[in-house]
Amino acid sequence: MTYAMNALAPSVTVRPTRFSRRLVASCFAVVTFVAAALPMAAQARSAPESFADLAAEVTGAVVNISASTTVEAKNRALPQLPPGTPFEDLFEEFFNRRGQGNGDSAPRQQRRSNSLGSGFVIDPSGIVVTNNHVIGDANEITVIFSDGTRLKADIVGKDTKVDLAVLKVKSDKPLKAVKFGDSDALRPGDWVMAIGNPFGLGGSVTAGIVSARGRNIESGPYDNYIQTDAAINKGNSGGPLFNMNGEVVGINTAILSPTGGSVGIGFAVPASTASPVIDQLRQFGETRRGWLGVRIQNVDDATAEALNLGSARGALIAGIDDKGPAKPAGLDVGDVIVRFDGKDVKDSRDLPRIVASAPVGKTVDVVIVRKGKEETKQVTLGRLEDGEKQANLQQPPTDTPTVTKQALGLELSGITDELRRRYGIKDDQKGVVITKVDPNSTAADKRIQAGEVIVEVGQEPVSTPADVTKRIDAIKSQGRKSALLLVANSQGEVRFVALSIE
Repeated sequence: MTYAMNALAPSVTVRPTRFSRRLVASCFAVVTFVAAALPMAAQARSAPESFADLAAEVTGAVVNISASTTVEAKNRALPQLPPGTPFEDLFEEFFNRRGQGNGDSAPRQQRRSNSLGSGFVIDPSGIVVTNNHVIGDANEITVIFSDGTRLKADIVGKDTKVDLAVLKVKSDKPLKAVKFGDSDALRPGDWVMAIGNPFGLGGSVTAGIVSARGRNIESGPYDNYIQTDAAINKGNSGGPLFNMNGEVVGINTAILSPTGGSVGIGFAVPASTASPVIDQLRQFGETRRGWLGVRIQNVDDATAEALNLGSARGALIAGIDDKGPAKPAGLDVGDVIVRFDGKDVKDSRDLPRIVASAPVGKTVDVVIVRKGKEETKQVTLGRLEDGEKQANLQQPPTDTPTVTKQALGLELSGITDELRRRYGIKDDQKGVVITKVDPNSTAADKRIQAGEVIVEVGQEPVSTPADVTKRIDAIKSQGRKSALLLVANSQGEVRFVALSIE
């Protein structure tokens, strides 16, 4: 298409008449005057003439990472030959000689798996940053510099949740290093430059702009990626994303691609997310994240209306860990956290990142909305450990008799032994069991199912179907349009669901 258009171009020539020349001159004068009158910030910034100077300044700090993992290959079984087959002994001797026999004495073969990625030096003493998935469980890691120098690396620490790893190499001389910049200052449209090792080709420079910020690609609990259209391919993982000041504002980690190659959608961990993790790995060899001990869910418009929040914001507490810091601080199920340690919590995704970045043992102010009113609680943060997020909501058993009522498209009953057996409800679960859901109701749209248990209505506990209808009537009398239900599944895991009562 380009060739065809170029071929046609010489046959079409446009020469402006005198009138059109005067018009062009007049328009140019007007545009010049308007541009001069606008403040500099309002005028469009031109693209850099070249990225060569910037690339030359930082390339020495960007490295290639070669990670090798040696694993034992499984012995392949001998072909199953019928007894008495000619040359049976010859077959067995051949396969045993190649280490593929079934015998215990057969030598095991080893297979080496290699991966290539990128990284960058952040300290002249030899501290290198890359992605955790680049090194994996490697037995041997080699850092290759732009001048061809190859140095063996040791793992200082790694983190699977943010996909980062810190390495250490020993060098006879100080190494070229780069520093982190302010990723929070990035705006969509800002120029950025990536350097890495795509497809194992070696140091390659690509440039583009910031396409978006705060992307969630469902890769972990702290997703907050910078999206860029700078070409990022396999092998770029772990490499730096630079701003125009030569500062690292992101660590290239993932791409969205149906082909495996760049389609202009790449993702980088922001420096603001990476820096605290890297500091912890350097200091402790592991992460030490703050822990609040709550299970949360997002607040939609219906839930916000039911909670009298005014607008959808914050993180709704759906569960409290009995052994976590939140419980002794007075936080409770149904509270909405709108501010944590001086930082606004816009939605539920913000809270885990803010809490995790806070130091263990720090006492912080937590602003909550409880029954329409703001309150401030002080919480001393614990340390997040794997498995510590399991909610342990112990409640006394109940022997509520069977009474059936209908409300909000739900058929309700008191919990009985027979219903516990039918739906697998935990023995200590308290509330009102749902025995039937109208498929045309809002409850069905919100994926409420038979066998689930209503624990609260309007943030008040319920133990009988009559309690449910009474609470709904009270909410209606207050002029509310939605009722907020706390619903538990058979495993005891709870969630809030806002249902229309109009």
